Amino acid sequence: MPIIAENKKARFDYEILETYEAGLELKGFEVKSIKSGRINLVGSYAIIRNNEAWLINADIPPYQPKNAPLDYNSKRNRRLLLKKSEIKNLIGRIHEKGLTLMPLKIYTKNSKIKIEICLGKSRKKADKRELIRKREIGREIQRER
Repeated sequence: MPIIAENKKARFDYEILETYEAGLELKGFEVKSIKSGRINLVGSYAIIRNNEAWLINADIPPYQPKNAPLDYNSKRNRRLLLKKSEIKNLIGRIHEKGLTLMPLKIYTKNSKIKIEICLGKSRKKADKRELIRKREIGREIQRER
């Protein structure tokens, strides 16, 4: 499963509680664009509306800008393909205080494009500082070896 894009900022800003694998409903030229690595997940998130999951604000520029449709919006909402049981579970969990649904990474699996979304809880500044300290201590230990 080669990873095409990863949202590293989400791992730093949020504490990951659960992860889900979902498919994406895409147009043909969007698939080509994603497989060539042209996607940006920073600032994107997922919501559940009318018992369907949607990816909001993910930027997928056209593969060939001159051949793209004139009305193409690179940040359009895209439907996430999840099982009904997973969506029902997410509906219950999202209503808990402070939980957010966001994409972590996009990868290919059996020539299909999959997205890993997670349920996360926002970290406070003190938690982020502690995470940075632990990372720096780990690097110092590696240097001494």
